[in-house]
Formats: sequence, C-alpha cells, structure tokens
Amino acid sequence: MNNELIYNPNTLYWIIFFGIAIASWAVSASLNFKFKRYSKVGIGMTGKEVAEKMLRDNGLTHVKVMPTRGHLSDYYNPTDETVYLSESVYASPTVAAAAVAAHECGHAVQHATEYAPLRLRTALVPVVNFASRWMMWVLLAGMLLLQVMPAVLGLGIVLFAMTTIFSFVTLPVEIDASRRAVAWLDEAGITDRETTPMAQSALRSAAYTYVVAALGSLANLLYYVLIFVNRRD
Repeated sequence: MNNELIYNPNTLYWIIFFGIAIASWAVSASLNFKFKRYSKVGIGMTGKEVAEKMLRDNGLTHVKVMPTRGHLSDYYNPTDETVYLSESVYASPTVAAAAVAAHECGHAVQHATEYAPLRLRTALVPVVNFASRWMMWVLLAGMLLLQVMPAVLGLGIVLFAMTTIFSFVTLPVEIDASRRAVAWLDEAGITDRETTPMAQSALRSAAYTYVVAALGSLANLLYYVLIFVNRRD
C-alpha cells in the first residue's frame, strides 16, 4: 500500500497539488497582509525617491524610474534600463513601498555588476520562452501517444525541465536583490531599528512566492517523469 502511494503518479500528483496550493495561498496571504500592514508605516520618502537615491548611491544615474499600472507589478527591465514601480509603490512614502523599490533597484545593481546568477537567468530566457510556448502541447501529445510514441512525452519532460531549472535559477537572483535592498535601506538611513525588520519581513514573504513556484514546478516535473518511467505498468 505504501509503495502504491509513493509510485502511483495520480495519487502523488494530487497530494503534491493540494500541498503546493495550500502553501501558495498561505504565502500569498502573508505577502498581501504584510504589504497592507507596512503600507501604513510612513518613512518620509516615496518609492520613486527611494529608488532614485539607491540608483544614485550605486552610480546608476542613467537608470530611469517610471510608474506602471497594477498592484505589486514592479520590475526592472534590463533592455531599457528602467525600474518600473506600481502605482501603490511609486508615490507611496511607506516602508512597504521603500522595500519594493529598493528590491527592484537591487536587480539594476545586479545587472550593472554582471551578477552571475542574473547573467545565467538572462541567458536562459530565450530557451525558456521557446519551452513555455510548446511545452503543454508536447506534454498533451505525449500523454495521448504514451504507449506508441513515449519519446514525445520525453521531449515534453525536457521542455518542462528547462522551465523548472529557470525557476530555481531565479531564486538566488531574487534573494540577493532583497539582501541588497535591506542592507542599503539600513545603511542609507532610509529605515531604522524599527522599520528595517519590517522591510526585511516583507521581502522575505515575497521571496517565498518564488520558492513555492519553483517547488510547484519541480513537483509537476516529477509527476510527468513518474508517468514516463511507469508507462508500461
């Protein structure tokens, strides 16, 4: 019975599916709670001002800071060297906004200093874009043709593996950006003994979303691998 539980792909899939779903909900709820809570703690500088100061302090005066639509839709675009801050961050003078703005500037610093994991992640983008475009179609065809053409599912697994690798390569990039952000906020005096832990806590919750996503991708990859391995059973 125990062996059936471990090696039955469908049983394993649903156990992992619900586990990841619960973890994802918990992490998302924690992130939204902390962002809402720390958005009520003022620091005297808007997200835009925090971003511009961090960029200046790191000699990146050519990097622009622009607003973008959405909630927590902040990102750094290395192509046009611009930090895009969401509406709830750009003009908000709070701890939450400062943490998010500094985190995105952390990516700009990584780009300028050629941070190795970021370079690897960037190099993988074309491969992952291709894999993401065809992965589900190949996996579906592989499931349908499993007994007659198992190689199709094998190809789908390879494509899926590329996206999973990308998820795990993303982890050190995000964690390092948060580390840079918290360190700079404290050193620059933007946050203090009371507010630095708040910024750190908010960014830690944000990092957990990437951890859950990576584990979810790995779990799904394992599911397809087990189907492929046990196809003759």
